[in-house]
Amino acid sequence: MQEFKPYIAHDQTVDEFTPKAILLGALFGVLFGAVTVYLALRAGLTVSASIPIAVLSIAVFKRFGKSTILENNIVQTIGSAGESIAAGVVFTTPAFLFIASGGAKEYFNLVQIISLAAAGGIIGVLMMVPMRRALIVKEHGTLPYPEGTACAEVLIAGERGGEMAKTVFSGFWAAVVYTVLNKLFALWKEVPKLLNTSPTGVYKNALLTTEITPEYLGVGYIIGPRLAGIMVSGSVLSWLALIPLLSMFVPDAQVQVDLAKLGFGQGWIDSHSHAEWFYRAYIRYIGAGAVAMAGLMTLVRTLPTIFASVRDSVREMRGGKGAIEQKRTERDIPITWVAAGSLVMALLIPFLQKMPVGFPWYFLVSVLIVVFGFFFVAVSSRIVGLIGSSSNPISGMTIATLLGTCLIFVLAGWANDPSKQAAAQAAALAVGAIVCIAAANAGATSQDLKTGYLVGATPFHQQIGLLIGVLVSVAVIGFTIIAMHNSPMGPIGSEKLPAPQGTLMATIIQGVLSRDLPWGYIFVGAALSLTVQLCGVNGLAWAVGAYLPISTTFPIFVGGAMRWVADKIRGQADESELSSGMLYSTGLVAGGCIAGLLLVLAWKFFPNVTHFGEGLQERLGETPGTLIALAAFAALCAVQVRKALQKLEL
Repeated sequence: MQEFKPYIAHDQTVDEFTPKAILLGALFGVLFGAVTVYLALRAGLTVSASIPIAVLSIAVFKRFGKSTILENNIVQTIGSAGESIAAGVVFTTPAFLFIASGGAKEYFNLVQIISLAAAGGIIGVLMMVPMRRALIVKEHGTLPYPEGTACAEVLIAGERGGEMAKTVFSGFWAAVVYTVLNKLFALWKEVPKLLNTSPTGVYKNALLTTEITPEYLGVGYIIGPRLAGIMVSGSVLSWLALIPLLSMFVPDAQVQVDLAKLGFGQGWIDSHSHAEWFYRAYIRYIGAGAVAMAGLMTLVRTLPTIFASVRDSVREMRGGKGAIEQKRTERDIPITWVAAGSLVMALLIPFLQKMPVGFPWYFLVSVLIVVFGFFFVAVSSRIVGLIGSSSNPISGMTIATLLGTCLIFVLAGWANDPSKQAAAQAAALAVGAIVCIAAANAGATSQDLKTGYLVGATPFHQQIGLLIGVLVSVAVIGFTIIAMHNSPMGPIGSEKLPAPQGTLMATIIQGVLSRDLPWGYIFVGAALSLTVQLCGVNGLAWAVGAYLPISTTFPIFVGGAMRWVADKIRGQADESELSSGMLYSTGLVAGGCIAGLLLVLAWKFFPNVTHFGEGLQERLGETPGTLIALAAFAALCAVQVRKALQKLEL
C-alpha cells in the first residue's frame, strides 16, 4: 500500500504551537463552549465547531497578521474542545436538579460542574492517545471521519484564499440582527401558534407552535431534510397524536393529580395549557423510554465495532514500546503520561466531588470511571469515524453507563437503604457525567487528530492543545449553565430550557435505584422506538424528537426543508461541508446563540430592560402577530436559500 503523504511533510519545519495560536484557540474554546451550552439546553442538540473555528481562524489571522496552516489547525483543535465538553456537561449535569432524593440538588454548583467537566475532558483526550494510530492512521482508508476531513479541506483551501469567512460572517450578522429585532424589540412573536385546539372539542389539546429562531433554522439546514424530518415526526406523534389521544381518556382532574406528584404547583397548572399538562405528566416519560431504547439498540448494533476498537487499542499499547526515533507526525504524548494522568483523574474525582461514599465505594467509583471511560472512548472514536460527531450517540453510551453503574449499586445493597439512595444517585450520575463528557470529547478529539493527520500536524502538539482547550473552557461552561439556570429563561427544566437528556438521566437513575419509575409509559415509548427502528428509520433521532417540544423541532424541520429546496433548485443533493449554504447556516447558529446569550446577560444585569415591542404585540392581536412573525421567518428562510445557491469561490 502506498504511504500516505500529508499536506506538510514530516521533515518540514513550520510554525505550529505558537502563543498566538494557543491564545486564539483558547478564545474560541470559551466562545463556542458557551454557545453550545445555550443550544444544547434549548434544543438538546449540538453542532460541530471545528469547521467554523477553522474558517474564523483563517479570517482573523489574515486580518491581523500571517499564519501557517498548522497554526490554524492548532486554533481549531483547542477551540473545538469547548464545544464537545459543553455537550457532555449539558446532557448530564442538569440531572442533579431533577433527582428527587434529598441532597442531590446541592451537587448542581459551579465547583462540581467544573470538576466533572475537567475530569471527563482530560480522560477523553488521554484515552484517545493510544488509539490514534489504530483508528486514525491504520484505518485511514476505512474510517473517513467526515468533519475532520472537511476541516482539513477548509485549512488547505485557506492557504489559497477564498470567500468562506465572509459567508460565515454574513450568516452571523443576519442572525444577530434578526434576534435583536425579535427578542429585544419584539417586532414579531417569538413562538407563533399554528394550531391550538380546545380541551372540549373533537380533536382535543392538539398544539403546533414554532420558535422561529435563526439558530434552529441553521441547525435544520446543517443536519439535512431527512434527519430533520425524522426528528419532527417524533414531535408530531407526541403533540398531534398522543396528547389528543390521552386527552380523550384521562380526565383533567387526574392529570392535575399526576402533575402534583411530579412537583408542579397549582400556579404552574393554572398558567399552562392542557397540552402542556399532558406533555409534562406523560409524554416526557414516553419520550424517555423511546430515547433509552434507541440508545441501547444503537449500542447493540455497534458491538462488533466496540470489540474491534478495544482489541486494537490494547494491541497498540503493547506494541508502542521500542520505537527508536519517531517522525514529527508520529509523536504522541508518552503512554506513561496517559496511564498516570488517567489514574490520577479517576482517584481524585470522588474526592473533588465530595461524594458521600466511604471505603471501599470510593475506589469502586474510580474503577467504574476508568472501565466505562476507556470502553466508550473507543466506541465513540470509531462511531464518529463512520458517521460524524453530530450523529454520535453519546446519550446511548451514557444510558448504558448509568444502567451498569446503578445495577452494581443495587447489588451492593444501596438501593435497599433509604439513607444511601441520595448518595447512590449522585455517585451514579457523576460516573455517567464523566463518561459522557469523555466520550463526547473523544469524538471531537478523533476528528481533530484526523485533520492533523491530513495536514501534517504534530500529534503531541495537538494533544497538549486539546488538554489546554479543556482547561480553559470548563470555567465558562460552568458559569454559563449556572447563569442560564438563574436567568429569565430558567430554571433548567422549564419550557425554554427543557434539557431533555438531563431529565432522561435523572429518570433512569431514580427508576433503577428507588424503583419509582412509571414503567408503563417508559415501555410504551420503548415499543414505539423499536417500531420506528424496525421501519429502517434512525430511532435515536426520532426518539429525541418525540421527547422535545414541537416548537423546537418544527423550525429545525423548516431548516431541513430549506436545504431540500436549495438542492432541488441547484439540481444537486450531495452538498459539501464547505458549501455556501452550510457555512452560512453555521453563521446563523453561531450568531443566534451568541445574540441570545448577550440578551440573557443584559436582562440579568439590567432587569429594567424589557421587550420594547410587547405593547405592539398586544395591540396587533393573535392572528396579525402570527402572520407578521411567519413573514419575518420566511424572509430569513429566503435569504438562507439565496445564499445557499451562490457559488463559493475557494
